[in-house]
Amino acid sequence: MHFLPLPLLSLISAALASPTGSDGYNAVEVRDVLTGRASPDAPSGGYAPATVNCPQQRPTVRGATALSQSEQNWLRTRRSKTVDPMVQFLKNANLSDFDAAGYVTSHSSNFSVVPNIGIAVSGGGYRALMNGAGFIAAADSRVPGSTDKGGIGGLLQSSTYLAGLSGGGWLVSSIYGNNFSTVEQLRDGFQDSAVWQFSNTIFEGPKSRGISIVNTVEYWDDVMDQVNDKRNAGYDVSITDYWGRALSYQLINAPNGGPAYTFSSIADTPNFVSADTPMPILVSDERRPGTTVVSINSTVYEFNPFEFGSYDPTVFGFAPIEYVGSNFSAGSIPDNGHCVRGFDSMSFVLGTSSSLFNAFILQNLSSPSIPTVVTDALKELLTDIGNDNDDIAPWNPNPFFHYNNDTNPSAADEQLTLVDGGMDLQNIPLHPLIQPVRGLDVIFAVDSSADTTTNFPNGTALRATYDRSKTDIANGTAFPAVPDAETFVNLGLNQRPTFFGCNTSEFSGASHIPPLIVYVPNAPYTTHSNVSTYDPEYSDAERNSIIKNGFNVATMGNGTVDSEWTACVACAVLSRSLERTGTQQSPTCQRCFSRYCWNGTTDSTPVSSYEPTPILQLDAQDNGAIMRSGAATGLVYGVVGLVALTLAI
Repeated sequence: MHFLPLPLLSLISAALASPTGSDGYNAVEVRDVLTGRASPDAPSGGYAPATVNCPQQRPTVRGATALSQSEQNWLRTRRSKTVDPMVQFLKNANLSDFDAAGYVTSHSSNFSVVPNIGIAVSGGGYRALMNGAGFIAAADSRVPGSTDKGGIGGLLQSSTYLAGLSGGGWLVSSIYGNNFSTVEQLRDGFQDSAVWQFSNTIFEGPKSRGISIVNTVEYWDDVMDQVNDKRNAGYDVSITDYWGRALSYQLINAPNGGPAYTFSSIADTPNFVSADTPMPILVSDERRPGTTVVSINSTVYEFNPFEFGSYDPTVFGFAPIEYVGSNFSAGSIPDNGHCVRGFDSMSFVLGTSSSLFNAFILQNLSSPSIPTVVTDALKELLTDIGNDNDDIAPWNPNPFFHYNNDTNPSAADEQLTLVDGGMDLQNIPLHPLIQPVRGLDVIFAVDSSADTTTNFPNGTALRATYDRSKTDIANGTAFPAVPDAETFVNLGLNQRPTFFGCNTSEFSGASHIPPLIVYVPNAPYTTHSNVSTYDPEYSDAERNSIIKNGFNVATMGNGTVDSEWTACVACAVLSRSLERTGTQQSPTCQRCFSRYCWNGTTDSTPVSSYEPTPILQLDAQDNGAIMRSGAATGLVYGVVGLVALTLAI
């Protein structure tokens, strides 16, 4: 056994005990190296991209006919790393009439048999972050209690991919931006950290403890300086830059929310290099040039640690995400062109996937609590932003400039215009996970959408992906049939988990069999978790209650609602694999599929209102107070914060 010298140990101890050094950076950088988290990788040392020497093999855009070589290499290790936790998860599932663990063990070197699992966390602001966090906590074997009877702990460790969109993207980014921390660690916080401290809104800024900001004006002044660095470096900026930077103070445990942290740096972290974690993917939509509407046939883009691009037939290409700020033309950087790094700021990526900043404000400008002078100032600012199209995320230079000119709607534009990934109604990031080249068997689709007037989901996101699968832009990517929103509500499919795609005969005309979809909708188990998408403020008690509720949604109350639920999750994981090997489903799995598979029954009776009752006993602190609608309670602080931003600008 090797021991570190005492002087070095004391340095490490000091760094870990005090996340911010005298200048707010040095100790954090030491910690980042030690823990292998996503890192401040931008060459400028801040938020701005910077010109760098191109590598010997100059970056190029590749066609999307297959996975990238980097992802293929990573998968070879990751898939083998999922076997042991999957075996343990299946043992815990207690399928008494089938040796599920033995089945996977016997095929452990044949990855055409070992189940391939993905998790997708929907958008929906803080509601999605917190409810999704509950699911991830339940699926994470590191969280105490997750592997107890009725738990699904180990599902996360058994998964290959973890996708997020908008609020779900905040969750995914926060997990990977903090060394693949557990939800419990992020919830309870780090010393002198503002991470997940939602009682102070992003409009007010974090509490001054541990960060060198003493009031809201200085906070926005710092954000403005970071964004101006990008502008002064010659890049277009938008409200998305401010939005993403402000969010990062709550999501990344680093001084000023880690302005130099990049999404591509995840690929270099030791735990990702060794494939000890699933691959994170975020999603965004393209807004076509000359339009203001994002339709179902809009191009869907994904961000992963290796690449940025789309499998849609419009673009059908991927650029190396580390170099997306470079001037690509027709898929390559000209010989006299320079390479750029740092454009893929984690703040900008998560902000792009959730670019609802203007809608966030506009929906609340009519609140009688807001002084007229404030609303007038904001309306003027927002008018200017709208006129300049700065209510979107401008990816300029466009990595796909003059690439696939015949099909790419933005091929002639130097700017690629991206918006919130849920704007096309596909509010669950299923698109990257249903691609045939990734070969997933099952996707756990965690839905925190606010489809109903009471902010609960009704399957609209699933339906949008199904509808899209029937159009040309799906490029032959199949998806299970999904009923209308009325059926979801009338049959209670939005109050409990439901499996879609159980009978693979429905895909007889498709080129492949898509993954089984395990739909896990937000529902009130132990608290009213249907908070408004536009509510920016939550006490610790409220935050913890919604996370706990998400845990109960994932586990059906640790098996209280259905004692066989863990076994049913195992059956869903195994389903496609069993079919490929011609293995008969056990009686337990047959019961589970009879209970949870949508069998095609519909009930399209109009729904006048949807107000579900709690499934378990409400938490004592709930008292119905968390069930909010209309104007958010934190908006007074929010508008004051935005005025500070306006004054800073």
